[in-house]
Amino acid sequence: MIHEDYLKTMSEPTVKISIKMLDEDLPVPSYAHPSDAGADLHARTSLVLEPGQRALVPTGIALALPHGYVGLVHPRSGLATKHGITVVNAPGTVDAGYRGEIMVTLLNTDAQQPFTITRGDRIAQLVIQKVEQAAFIQVDSLDDSARGAGGFGSTGGFGAN
Repeated sequence: MIHEDYLKTMSEPTVKISIKMLDEDLPVPSYAHPSDAGADLHARTSLVLEPGQRALVPTGIALALPHGYVGLVHPRSGLATKHGITVVNAPGTVDAGYRGEIMVTLLNTDAQQPFTITRGDRIAQLVIQKVEQAAFIQVDSLDDSARGAGGFGSTGGFGAN
């Protein structure tokens, strides 16, 4: 059984992020449930995505992420499943030094149906994560591993005999 005090700490924010509302009529990003990883982002404009079409959709917000954090823009599962709407470069990356408007590149993957986005619709999710920067060190060879250079289906899987 999970202790109630532990559950309370799960929904408390761990990092404070400064947000500039570029459109005061839109909601501030928020979490639908206390333990959700992604905060909803809203469309600043209305548009129709034709089958196969992509569009850069503004969200009406700008952020000041602290150094050592990144914002990752993910598709909303309901839009993807029900309508074929996804984020082209999922997850989109919002670097800590970026101060411009958060924009989401949406794609309508449905081959036949257009999809209408209305101003204020929830179009994506923003996940905030800690990041580490790596020091890349050139070497002449790499240590061996069990996997080696195997990739791209080398372990079998779908359609393998």
